[in-house]
Amino acid sequence: MYNPNQSSDFSRNLDRFQGKFENPYGPELGDMPQNEMTQADMENVNKTGTTIVGMVTQDGVVMASDQRASLGGRVVSNKNVQKVEEIQPNAAITISGSVGGAQSFIRSLRAEANLYEARRGEYMNIPALSTIASNLLRGGPFFVVVPILAGVDDDGGHVFSLDPSGSSMEDKYTAQGSGMPYALGTLENEFEDGMTTDEAVTVGAKAINAATERDTASGNGIHITKITRENVEISAYEDVDELL
Repeated sequence: MYNPNQSSDFSRNLDRFQGKFENPYGPELGDMPQNEMTQADMENVNKTGTTIVGMVTQDGVVMASDQRASLGGRVVSNKNVQKVEEIQPNAAITISGSVGGAQSFIRSLRAEANLYEARRGEYMNIPALSTIASNLLRGGPFFVVVPILAGVDDDGGHVFSLDPSGSSMEDKYTAQGSGMPYALGTLENEFEDGMTTDEAVTVGAKAINAATERDTASGNGIHITKITRENVEISAYEDVDELL
């Protein structure tokens, strides 16, 4: 039986290139950006070390983060780091991990959110924003970034834990960073469903304070982030005791 594919120009040209050149009819595949950092290089990377927490409240979401950055977890390189950034007017992300990777990741995620808003005329809902964030982490060159994404949409408050493998897990409260074990212990004891924003601020401050007592990579004050459907408010405090 006659097969037009076997006598077409496409077929004849494809046979000419077999084994000699790359297939000119195939898709052009680019390379994903890669970093070439070794374990030795990691010793001199600015890390946020970090304790970060997020909690859903009856009014929205509250996040808390310490302000210390360190070199290799041994030397304090900065005492006034803001580890939380607004992504869109109803969502913010707080970061643990490498500072450079976090800054690049935040710029990329904010660009995606801005493009969505420009095209659709509305903010991306928080689960969708979390999916975009996890896809960026899994496929992008963002070196050792472990964030918490939080926001408020038509379905209420959301808190998502993300990691470099691309996982995205929602919970009513969570913690990340080197001080996570100490912060989680406080959250387990203090968190309650339906807390007000003010109550969650106190619990967040207690969680950060517990971590800074034992984790040398966390400390030097606290940022409190309050998120509602219309607004992200970030406030800095030099002393956690101001909130206790």
